Amino acid sequence: MKIGVLALQGAFIEHEKMLAQCGAEAFEIRQLQDFQTSFDGLILPGGESTTMGKLLNELSLMEPIRESIKSGVPVMGTCAGMILLAEHIFNDDTVHLGTMGITVRRNAYGRQLGSFHTNAYMKGIGNVPMTFIRAPYIESLTTANAIATVDGHIVAAQEGKQLALAFHPELDSSLAIHEYFLKL
Repeated sequence: MKIGVLALQGAFIEHEKMLAQCGAEAFEIRQLQDFQTSFDGLILPGGESTTMGKLLNELSLMEPIRESIKSGVPVMGTCAGMILLAEHIFNDDTVHLGTMGITVRRNAYGRQLGSFHTNAYMKGIGNVPMTFIRAPYIESLTTANAIATVDGHIVAAQEGKQLALAFHPELDSSLAIHEYFLKL
């Protein structure tokens, strides 16, 4: 199995290491030419969503990624990746990929000092460690389904083969979420 990892900025190397531990091959997507490689899934890592969106447009990657997701390629977006997938961003008219029926609230847990770690139940997996760093959360759902909540806030959702996480599974030792994604 071959998974493309968007490598414009953020925690992409950590995702690549997790995929390798799961027995999957990872390759980095940095430019349009990289996206021409055949692959079975895509990871949109954490980072800074505004910068990532700008780079996706400048590198002509936005439309090909959007179209591959719409055609059914499994995708996992973590933190900023979740914001890229969202059809709406609370108090912001920006839409990046807009493929997932969620409204997200950017930096919902505050600044870097508001970062935290917890364990919570995730539907289809069980209890998993969750590391939140200046994390968003899902304000509301339209076509997606909530699969995890923390303190009353939706922190993970799934819509078909799209998986959106407000936290960073690549920063914990558990492979459970990456294994779940690979089954999609």
